[in-house]
Amino acid sequence: MEKPQRTPLQLLNMSFGFLGIQFGWGLQMANMSPIYEYLGARADQLAYLWLAAPITGLLVQPIIGHASDRTWGALGRRRPYFLTGAILSSAALILMPRSSALWMAAGLLWILDASINISMEPFRAFVADLLPESQRTRGFVMQSFFIGLGAVFASAMPYILTHWFAVSDTGGSASAIPYTVRLSFYLGAAVFLGAVLYTILTTKEYPPDDLEAFEQHKKDRHGVGSNVSDILTAIRTMPRTMRQLAPVQFCTWLGLFCMWLFFGVAVARSVFGATSPQSPGYTEGVKWGGICFAVYSAVTFLFAIVLPRIADALGRKATHSLCLACGGIGLLSVAVIHNQWILFGPMIGVGIAWASILSMPYAVLVGALPPDRFGVYMGIFNAFIVIPEIIAGAFFNRVVNFLIPRLPSTLDVRLAVVMIGGGALLLAALLMLRVEEHTQPKPVPQSVKSRDAVVA
Repeated sequence: MEKPQRTPLQLLNMSFGFLGIQFGWGLQMANMSPIYEYLGARADQLAYLWLAAPITGLLVQPIIGHASDRTWGALGRRRPYFLTGAILSSAALILMPRSSALWMAAGLLWILDASINISMEPFRAFVADLLPESQRTRGFVMQSFFIGLGAVFASAMPYILTHWFAVSDTGGSASAIPYTVRLSFYLGAAVFLGAVLYTILTTKEYPPDDLEAFEQHKKDRHGVGSNVSDILTAIRTMPRTMRQLAPVQFCTWLGLFCMWLFFGVAVARSVFGATSPQSPGYTEGVKWGGICFAVYSAVTFLFAIVLPRIADALGRKATHSLCLACGGIGLLSVAVIHNQWILFGPMIGVGIAWASILSMPYAVLVGALPPDRFGVYMGIFNAFIVIPEIIAGAFFNRVVNFLIPRLPSTLDVRLAVVMIGGGALLLAALLMLRVEEHTQPKPVPQSVKSRDAVVA
C-alpha cells in the first residue's frame, strides 16, 4: 500500500520537534563564541573550542541513523532517539551557562552537540519514512519553518530578556556569563523537551511488515563489527546524486561555520566599536548579533511558506542554487556595513539561503536512496556538513594568525572570516548546478508497499 497523503496538521505535528531542536542549536550558535570570550578565549582559540560540535556529529549521526533503521519498539523506530536526545540536550543546556572555565564550556558543548545529534538525525529519516515522494519537499520545508521559528526566539532571547523584560545582566551573580544568557539557556531546555514530546505523542510510525523477519535480521547482523561493516558498505555504495551533493554541502557548511563562529564578535567590533570583551559596547554588539541571527531565522520562517511553490516552478536544484547565491552575497556585503540596522539587509539573503539549506538538499537526496536505509544514509550525509567544520576548527587559527598582519587596519580579522563564508556559499551555488536530480519516485519494495498499519 502506498504511503497516504498527510494533512497540513499532520505535517506540522511530525516536524514540531524541530522547534525545540533549533532552540538548542540557536542558543549554541549565537552564544558559544561570546561565552568562550567571556571565559577568556582569544580569537585564534575560538575555532579549536568549537571543534567538539562537528567531531561529535561525524561520529554520532551515522551510528544513530544505522541504529534507528534497525529499531522497533513501543515508541516505534525513530521516536526513542528523539526522546533520549531531548532529555540529554535539556540537561546540557541547563549546565552550559554555569560553566566557570573554558575546559568546562568546551566539554559541555561536546555533550550538548552529541545529544542534539541523537534527536536531530532521526528526524530527517522520520519525514522520509512517513511521506510519499510528492509530499517530501513540503515535509522538509515544514522542518525549515519550525527551525526558523525556533531560531528567531533562541537567537534574540538575551536581547528580549534585557530590553522587553528588563532582566539584569548580572542577576546577582559573580559569573562571567551574563544572567540573560544563562536564563535563555534554561528556557531553551524547557522548549527543547516540550516540543520533542509533542511530536512523539502526536505522530505514529509505520511498523516493519514482518516483525519476525525484522528481528531475525537484527540477530543475524548484530555486534560492533557487523554494524561498522554495514555503515562502511553504505559509504562505498553511495548513490551518484549523494556524491554530487557532497561538495555542495561541504562549501555550504564551511560558509555557515564562518558566519556562526565569528559574526557576533565581528559585529561587536566593526559596528559597536568594541576592542575587547570588557569594552562597553561588546555585550550590546553580541546581543545585536543575536538579533541579526533572529532576523535571518524570521526570514527562514516566512520564506519556508513560499519555498515549495518556488521549487515546483524552478525545480529543486535551481531553487537551491539561487538561494545559496542570496546567502553568499549577503555575507560578503557585511564588510561595507557600519550601521547596526542596515545589517538586517544581508540577513534577508542569509535567511533565504538557510530555508533552502534545511530542506532542498534532503528533498533531492531522498529520491535517490533505498527506503530501508534512510537513517544510515542521512547520517552519512551529515559527514559532508561536519567535515568542513572540523577543517575550519582545526586550521582557522592559522588563517586568523595569517590574516591579522596582512589586513588593512579598517578590516577586523573576524569580519574577514565572515566574508570567506560568503565566498564559500557562492561556490556552493555553482556546484549545485551540476547535481543530477531524481524527479521520479524510486520503485517501492514490496515490503513497503504492503504496509497498511500504523501504530502508536
